Amino acid sequence: MQNDELKQIMATAQTWLDGNYDAETKAQVKAMMEAEDKTELIDSFYRTLEFGTGGLRGIMGPGTNRMNKYVVAQATQGYANYLNKVAREGGYKTLSKGGQVSVVVGHDCRNHGREFAETVADVMAANGIRVYLFESLRPTPEVSFAIRHLGCQGGVNVTASHNPKEYNGYKAYWEDGSQVLQPHDKGIIDEVNRVRMEDVKTGGNKDLITIIGGEMDYDYMMAVKSVMIDQDVILKQKDLNIVYTPLHGTGRQIIPMCLRSWGFQNIHVVPEQMVIDGNFPTVVSPNPENSEAMTLGMNLGTKLNADLVIASDPDADRIAIVCRNDKNEWVIINGNQTCMMYCYYIINNMKKLGKMRPDMYLVKTIVTSEVIRRIADRQGITLTDEYTGFKWIANRIRMWEGERKYIGGGEESFGFMAYDAVRDKCSPSAICLICEIAAFAKEHGMTLYEYLLNIYMEYGFQRETTINVVRPGKTGAEEIAQMMVNYRNNPITEIAGEKVIKIKDYQLSVERTLVNDQWQESEIHMALEAKSNVLQYFTDGGLKVSVRPSGTEPKIKFYFEIPATMKSPADYEAATAAAEARVPAIKASLGI
Repeated sequence: MQNDELKQIMATAQTWLDGNYDAETKAQVKAMMEAEDKTELIDSFYRTLEFGTGGLRGIMGPGTNRMNKYVVAQATQGYANYLNKVAREGGYKTLSKGGQVSVVVGHDCRNHGREFAETVADVMAANGIRVYLFESLRPTPEVSFAIRHLGCQGGVNVTASHNPKEYNGYKAYWEDGSQVLQPHDKGIIDEVNRVRMEDVKTGGNKDLITIIGGEMDYDYMMAVKSVMIDQDVILKQKDLNIVYTPLHGTGRQIIPMCLRSWGFQNIHVVPEQMVIDGNFPTVVSPNPENSEAMTLGMNLGTKLNADLVIASDPDADRIAIVCRNDKNEWVIINGNQTCMMYCYYIINNMKKLGKMRPDMYLVKTIVTSEVIRRIADRQGITLTDEYTGFKWIANRIRMWEGERKYIGGGEESFGFMAYDAVRDKCSPSAICLICEIAAFAKEHGMTLYEYLLNIYMEYGFQRETTINVVRPGKTGAEEIAQMMVNYRNNPITEIAGEKVIKIKDYQLSVERTLVNDQWQESEIHMALEAKSNVLQYFTDGGLKVSVRPSGTEPKIKFYFEIPATMKSPADYEAATAAAEARVPAIKASLGI
């Protein structure tokens, strides 16, 4: 780092020593400034933690590039400015002329979560905005539900989802209960960027803050129950043996309650992980995608001879599902497979019960399994592809509201949204629905695993694998940006020995297709005509590769969809191994 840059960082840090900050924060900043190794100081102050389209997410600690109550307050002031500005301009659908702007504020189990949520509530109230503050930790999808249920214009949930314990975050929501999209995302970001610490209003009217809790829980639980497709299946298999873990998070009460409301009676919880703890002491990382996080659940499942083991992440928006294979071993169903099973079950069982209508549709994201596309197309059901993130699924619902009926949508990242009362991924409804699917399978003499294999036999097998390349800090962000530049400047023409025949660039909105050895270009049209920094490659052998920098974490993600031959259910493991064996060659072609 150049001396001038370090001097500027030192000057920024000095403003925290000179400013109106608490003594503990000042002591931590001073220690970083006096340390011989300035790495921590640089990472903490080299920039202001960016308020992106989803809000904030970062490591907790003092500094402009960290999650702390000062950065939270500053971001909230900008968000409040924008909420009030839209009200003055008459831009809400849910607010009567001259009405008062209101928001819902929640938090999960993470360290400082309550402190940050109360900071948000205080700043909002100081700006004349009515606040509905949850009494204690609640799932992200319940915050989304409450915004719609109470007719609010926005909301904030303090969460870093499934990130490691060092992180916290801030998700901003709009009046339809979805995370903010354009033009409001840019409007909020612009307002946040204008705010200085001295502009932040605090000490607002406490009468503007209403504490909410049990009644909202009940209404939310009833909304989750509306997702049920076939109650008879559950009544016949009410003793389905279920093990559930909240991974120390917000699902600990609401999810067992929802399961019982559906009719399931044989529910067991992992006691060590029912303890609310932002340090997540029983796992390396509270991410249900990682098999390590499911170890205690599987151990209990073995002891109790359970049919399946299910987890929700700390803010209870995403899930993990573990079931028994044909060798009676526990296997984790990946996010693509989960989404595939949901869509398959919804289509087939709604058709069987005469509930399917021509106006109904499903949604997946562009990096989610193409097997789902084959299922929908063959069944004659409308399926749309949207950008990564449930805010884009919510946007599709918004666009078609009143014209078509949404019946489900999901993505590869272990999340599903089975109804439109919530506009974010929702583990309580997803967990209840997967238990219904498991009950259906059991009623027909199958395990959930066998149900999955039957889908592959009907629609073809492919293996989905995600590779994360992590590059933390300032240099890491620059390296990730350069990787995307290199891919665009030097187009990939072959992957693992197969010819690339189609390239989609969602940032440039261009699709290039190889026809008779000539590249032909066409325009990609997406909802809102929005852009996304994603590249996709399709080969003549059926490979699909997607490349996308994460919007919330210091990494670039590579999504592989690899077909393989599966002539019978017994071939599943061999087909999986054959597909996985191709991963090194695919990575080599991408230079990772």
